Amino acid sequence: MAKYFENKRILVTGGCSGIGRGTVIELWRLGATVVAISHQEENLQKLKNEYPSIEIACVDLRDWDTTREIVESLGIFHGLVNCAGFIQNQPVLDCSPDIFDQTMQVNVRAIVNISQIVARKMIDNEITGSIVNISSQGSKAALKDHLAYCTSKGALDAMTRVMALELGPHGIRVNTINPTVIMTDLGRRAWADPEKAQTMLSKIPLGRFGEVQEAVNAIVFLLSDKSSMINGVHLPVDGGFLAT
Repeated sequence: MAKYFENKRILVTGGCSGIGRGTVIELWRLGATVVAISHQEENLQKLKNEYPSIEIACVDLRDWDTTREIVESLGIFHGLVNCAGFIQNQPVLDCSPDIFDQTMQVNVRAIVNISQIVARKMIDNEITGSIVNISSQGSKAALKDHLAYCTSKGALDAMTRVMALELGPHGIRVNTINPTVIMTDLGRRAWADPEKAQTMLSKIPLGRFGEVQEAVNAIVFLLSDKSSMINGVHLPVDGGFLAT
């Protein structure tokens, strides 16, 4: 797939860390013009220093109006990866309004905001595009202490299906990937406790957590024409977790 995405512009939210950063770099390697957007100014600049041709934009996605202004200014895209996410684990009885609201703002509301802008420009410019939303196995299976997070990802899956239904007639495909634990820097820290990790690993038939590149490979597939008849699906990248 060398230079497969040449002459394509792709926007990646949360594009300077974790799965988002891996996606940005892979798309750049495959010839795309990539824009990474995030609120992490320092990490964005590090990415820019390492890959000068990658464009960056800094904004807090919880800010609806400022996000719209910045995304509008970035131009036309052939693909969008909604990878930015928020998680702070709290059990049912202790879930606070603030954490619940922040989770929904980033994991659901911001995706509506950005997708509206990108999709409208695709339609106006008759672009056959692809949008990939990063969901989770937690959209389909209960995870202890993940009330707000699982709720947000369930909402994201439902939203993706509606987006696929309404944007499909315009030639825009919308799908999710639904990963298990992915070994980002954050993932390694969060699952460093062997006892905690083993509880999750025991439910994954492949017996291991996912690597960033494995999630990236699925995203690239859904962005590409190799998935041209795939629309409105939720693709597990979970080693079989959801099959058990």
